[in-house]
This record gives sequence, structure tokens and C-alpha cells, in this order.
Amino acid sequence: MARAPEEVAVPAWAAGPEGGPAAVRCRSLTYRFGDHVAVDAIDLEVEPGEVFGLLGPNGAGKTTTIRVVNTLLPIAAGRVSVFGIDVHRSPMAVRRLLGYVPQQLSIEAALTGRENVGWFARLFDVPRRERSARVGAALQLMGLAEAADRLAGTYSGGMVRRLELAQALVNRPALLILDEPTVGLDPIARDGVWQRVEELRRSTGMTVLLTTHYMEEADALCDRVALMHLGRIRALGTPQELKAELGEGATLEDVFRRCTGGELDQEQRGGLRAIRSTRRTASRLS
Repeated sequence: MARAPEEVAVPAWAAGPEGGPAAVRCRSLTYRFGDHVAVDAIDLEVEPGEVFGLLGPNGAGKTTTIRVVNTLLPIAAGRVSVFGIDVHRSPMAVRRLLGYVPQQLSIEAALTGRENVGWFARLFDVPRRERSARVGAALQLMGLAEAADRLAGTYSGGMVRRLELAQALVNRPALLILDEPTVGLDPIARDGVWQRVEELRRSTGMTVLLTTHYMEEADALCDRVALMHLGRIRALGTPQELKAELGEGATLEDVFRRCTGGELDQEQRGGLRAIRSTRRTASRLS
């Protein structure tokens, strides 16, 4: 089960519409790299238990926003909270609530699947007496129990993604953050990853914040989406609402093109090597 957030005194700016804490709340969030404004005074709210998609082309500011939310980048301007906890004031408390699958490869090919997940269990301070069971449960949940003692470097692309999900889930997070988790995967592997994410969300009530370049994924999986371009949010709503604005037969890809004036990137298929190459490129451009 997803870890229940601890009771906290929720600041007024972090409260949801009914007074309780939003899963994620950004207020006038701004982030600059030198003179470049990567995130430009965005307001954003993710509700507890929903799957929320942050969409946009490379360089839109998606990954920067996510890295601020998960405490990997400092808050330079604006405010961010996770389940009512101020990210700037209490970053360690926020980290205890998070699971994170980044664009950059987060597995060690020279370790087994079990050793990779075990390392994350130690990193997230899972109690020693619970680690073995938690690691085994995470691997079982992702369908990797039989391959758990193989070197991760022998895994296929889809298995790598599922291993990264197992790592992110071992501390039973309340908020799972997925930054392009299916980049570089073939359609069958992509479907397998999302099937497990959706099953997990239904069974635990976990909140999921994700980015993806695949509009059909966002359309099928997300309760709501925000489309970013040049650091700003250009559209926000359910996929159905956004498509309806363009008329009958419109797709989320049409919404993307209208908001950005561009084409979607075509990701490459492949296994571990393809994932590593694609993620390096995505990391440099985001």
C-alpha cells in the first residue's frame, strides 16, 4: 500500500479546494538557468489519487518542474508543497513521500535486480527487518521475481523500466513521479509498464505525476493533463475537455500541435542501450 502522508499543519497557500492538502501545489513557481527562464511563474495543482500528466516538447520545462517538486533542484522563486509539506522548508519530509523514476538511467547493470532494489531500500531507510520482504514484494509486483537474481545488464528495455518502478515503490510512496518512463520502449513493453502503474494506482490510491511524449498514453492514462511550452502552462484540463475545444474527432496530439506549433518527437525502440542513449539526449535537451 502507498504510504499515508503524516498529518501536518497545511499552510493556506497549500490547501486544496476543500481545505485539505493537494498532492502537489505550485504557486508562481519560477526557475532560471542563468538568463534562460525554464519555468515561468506557473500555478499547478495535482489532486490526491489522480494520474496527472505534464506534457510538452523538449525544453518546455517539464523535467525542471519535476526536479523542483522532488527536491532535486532548489526553489528559487515561488512556492511548492507536497501533501501540505513545504518543499523548501522540509525537503527530507517530502522525500519520504516520493517514488521517482527519472529520465536518466537509475539502475546498475553490474548488480542483480534484487541488489538494485535492495540498494534503494537502504537509500530510503526502509527498516532492516523489513527490507528483504519489501524488496521481494516490489519485484513480484513488477513481474520480476523470476529474474530477480540475474544481472540487470541482461534485462530487456521493458524489464529495465519495471525494475526502476520496483526501486521507486520499495518505500511505499504516496506520490510516484515518472519522468518519461517509457522512452525508447517498443509498444508492447510500454503497455506492460503502464498496465502495472494503473493496477498499482487502483489498488493503493497512489498519486501519479508523469511526463510523456506519447499523447496516446496521456489520453488513456491521465485524469488531467497540463501542456507546457516555453516554461508556461498553455492548456490544462481533462483530455476530453481539451480535445472538445478543437471539435469532434480531435486528438490530444492536435491539442499539442495547437499549443506548441510543433511536431511530436519520435522515440527510438530498443533495450538497455537504447534507453541509455535516449535518456542522455533527453537530459541534455530538457
